[in-house]
Amino acid sequence: MQFTAQQIATLLQGKLEGDPTAIVSNVAKIEEAGAGSLSFIANPKYEEYLYTSKASIIIVNDSLEITRPVTATVLRVKDAYSSFALLMEKYSEIISGGTKTGIEQPSFVAATAKIGKDVYIGAFAYVGDNAVIGDGVKIYPGCYIGNNVVLGDNTKIYSGVRIYDECRLGNRVIVHSGTVVGGDGFGFAPLKDGSYKKIAQIGNVIVEDDVEIGANTTIDRATMGSTIIRQGVKLDNLIQIAHNVEIGEHTVIAAQTGISGSTKIGKYCMIGGQVGMVGHIEVADGTHINAQSGLSKSVSNTNTVLNGSPAFDYKSSLKSQAIFRNLPEMQQRLQKLEDAVQELTALLSTQNLEYKK
Repeated sequence: MQFTAQQIATLLQGKLEGDPTAIVSNVAKIEEAGAGSLSFIANPKYEEYLYTSKASIIIVNDSLEITRPVTATVLRVKDAYSSFALLMEKYSEIISGGTKTGIEQPSFVAATAKIGKDVYIGAFAYVGDNAVIGDGVKIYPGCYIGNNVVLGDNTKIYSGVRIYDECRLGNRVIVHSGTVVGGDGFGFAPLKDGSYKKIAQIGNVIVEDDVEIGANTTIDRATMGSTIIRQGVKLDNLIQIAHNVEIGEHTVIAAQTGISGSTKIGKYCMIGGQVGMVGHIEVADGTHINAQSGLSKSVSNTNTVLNGSPAFDYKSSLKSQAIFRNLPEMQQRLQKLEDAVQELTALLSTQNLEYKK
């Protein structure tokens, strides 16, 4: 698909310098761009590429001062980075079928389901009884949308997603392939004979507006009540969120993190990859937890930075790591000190005996 410089300038409300009929068909990094490519410069350290790049169109900040001839068509905007991100989003929608509408066959949509305007439901999708599908929703092929599920406006459900009964997703939510929302929480009662009896999980999952959920992530339904993912949360791939967990607004969590049941995470937290959290704890707003940390107790102070397993204060953990790396050398020094003390003790003992004689 091709676009002209003028079309892009109109979308971004930018100012063109150069050929308005210049055509691009792909996007590329400024140092790798060739003819027909669209690129951008937002970081000053890349400005030199403006004069050497073979890109056809380059987006720059209004404030950029051009000191030499440029072969590309230049598009000046207020913020080159955010403008380029907007273009990437639009381009992604086009190539992923984001403009599709209608219900493909074969698929199943229950007669009691309510379908909004401009909805796309791909082939082999299933939409259950009394489901409510908002305007502009995209449900890609092979998805399962259970009974009484609610999907807000402009939400995207990519291929192979399973959303169990009663779960509710807000507006502009993105759920990537392989994710399961609303599977049973891990609830079993131990019996006297050593076996376990399943505890029915009768709650649901609530995902608020503008949440993105990565591929193959699992969010368990609550035992009672709701597992809640608040507005603006961003979840990476391969994350496990257990029953009755609550994640606060605009928190971001990296891949392979596991959060045990009934844990409450605050707003604006940043949680690294492979972090593990025990259940029934609370994490204060603004907490940062480094990758591979294990959190075993609540965090009460806001904006705390944690590291290690069990996780504790970041700066203290770095000091501990430094000491740990030096343990072999410290052991040798300690051994030499012990040997010296033994020699001194022996010497003093000998001198004392001679004195008594």
